[in-house]
Amino acid sequence: MIEAVGLTKRYGAKTAVYDLSFQVRPGVVTGFLGPNGSGKSTTMRMILGLDQPTSGHVTIGGHPFRQLPNAPRQVGALLDAKAVHGGRSARNHLLSLAQLAGIPARRVDEVLGVVGLQDVAKRRSKGFSLGMGQRLGIAAALLGDPQVLLFDEPVNGLDPEGILWVRNLMKKLAAEGRTVFVSSHLMSEMALTADHLIVIGRGQLLSDMPVKQFISANSADFARVRVPDAEAGQREKLSAVLAEAGGQVLSEPDGALRVTGLPLPRISDLAHGADVRLWELSPHQASLEEAYMRLTQGAVDYRSSDDKLAHLQAPPQPGQPGYGLPPQPPAVPAAPQQGWYAPPPPGQNPYAAEQPPAAPAAPAAPTAPQPRDTTEDDR
Repeated sequence: MIEAVGLTKRYGAKTAVYDLSFQVRPGVVTGFLGPNGSGKSTTMRMILGLDQPTSGHVTIGGHPFRQLPNAPRQVGALLDAKAVHGGRSARNHLLSLAQLAGIPARRVDEVLGVVGLQDVAKRRSKGFSLGMGQRLGIAAALLGDPQVLLFDEPVNGLDPEGILWVRNLMKKLAAEGRTVFVSSHLMSEMALTADHLIVIGRGQLLSDMPVKQFISANSADFARVRVPDAEAGQREKLSAVLAEAGGQVLSEPDGALRVTGLPLPRISDLAHGADVRLWELSPHQASLEEAYMRLTQGAVDYRSSDDKLAHLQAPPQPGQPGYGLPPQPPAVPAAPQQGWYAPPPPGQNPYAAEQPPAAPAAPAAPTAPQPRDTTEDDR
């Protein structure tokens, strides 16, 4: 088991990890999630004794990593698949690691077979693709047959077959009673692989709970409603009725409505009372990605900005929607394109206060031309 208590790491004025406490238990795959720059890699390095905590401590099986006898036989890790001498073959790279840890040479051939590199075992690693390098890094982590395994982005560069293989490998290792700690940015893969999640943001713990509980606690289910497209005004009529009854209604790009705050039977009754026919009324549950986005939306340090070249796009041509017409506001607010999630309730997001303030309203147009500074080019 991995246990961190009050883990803090500072680099000068920057605090990468602050007062982080958690446990990674054996028998389950524990996912380690967080935005870029949240401190995941720093935390893993401190677990493995590569970085010294500023305060707090982290142990593996009750002991700091540096005090473990013959640590490679107890802990396996993949942090950087490129940490390989390019002039060595895959087999020689693993053989050198095995000799340092007193591991028999036959184990090298075993793990090469496990990761599927037995046919290229004599090739120099500098000619490996990204996916092959990942497989070699996983082989190195498995070399000592350890009880504790840490993987940082293990499916990076793998093809679909390789991703499926890693997923099944993680589950198999956990089923054998090992401690498996996996960091990844692929939410869809984490949803299929992890049993438990530890989520951090800006170096602080945001969540530590099973996957299903995490999704339930950080998302809101909704109902998808569709009315006949040919019947004008029915969509707006239903939206008004649902909003009046206390529902929150958003518009999807394909014309359907997303409704929260009302159970499906109530939506059906309201539509019947308003004489609106329904083509679709179905329940939808949020995905892990949506729940994760909701929890971490206030802890993201690096955000994409609007496209500054958007004004250079060609205007609509004759025959295209919008040609010759001013843009019309939608009757129903549009749902977010990155996946639906409601704003976090008060007190749920520790970084809510750090959100940038809303952009001020545009100033009124000046009544007279404004003077401008004379530049060198004007002269």
